[in-house]
Amino acid sequence: MALPEIVLPAWAGKIGGKLPGRPPRFALVFALNTMLKRGLLPADMSLFDGKKFEIDVLDAGIKVRFTANAEKFIDADFFGTPDLRLAANGIDFMRMMMREEDPDTLFFNRKLQIEGDTELGLITKNLLDSVDWPFGDWFLKRELSD
Repeated sequence: MALPEIVLPAWAGKIGGKLPGRPPRFALVFALNTMLKRGLLPADMSLFDGKKFEIDVLDAGIKVRFTANAEKFIDADFFGTPDLRLAANGIDFMRMMMREEDPDTLFFNRKLQIEGDTELGLITKNLLDSVDWPFGDWFLKRELSD
C-alpha cells in the first residue's frame, strides 16, 4: 500500500514553526532511546558521541534538535549549526520509515536533504536503512484488518 503524496499547506508550516520544540524533541529522543535499548536501532553510539542533530519536517515547520553521547540520544536543544541536518516533508519521512522508499532514493530524488558532516551523514543514512521500523508492520496489519 503506497502512501499518497500529501504535503501540508504553507499555513500549517507557519503554525508548526511557532510551536515549542520540546514536545517533538522529547518524543523523538524517547523513541530513539527505546529502540536502542530493545536492539531495534543497531547504532554504535560512540560514532554519535558529542554530535548535534537537526531533523527538519519541512511542510510541518517543525525542527527537532537534539544531541547524543556515547550511550544514548539526549533531549537537549543547542545553538549554532548542527553536525548533521536531515530535512524532508513529513510524508517522505513516513515513506522511509514504512520502507516504501529508501534514504538513497529520497536523497537522489531531492526529497531528502542531508547537510553537514559527510561521514556522519553516511553513518546515519546507513543506520536508517538498517532499521526494521516496528510500527510499519503494525500500521499495515491495522490497515488490512479495518
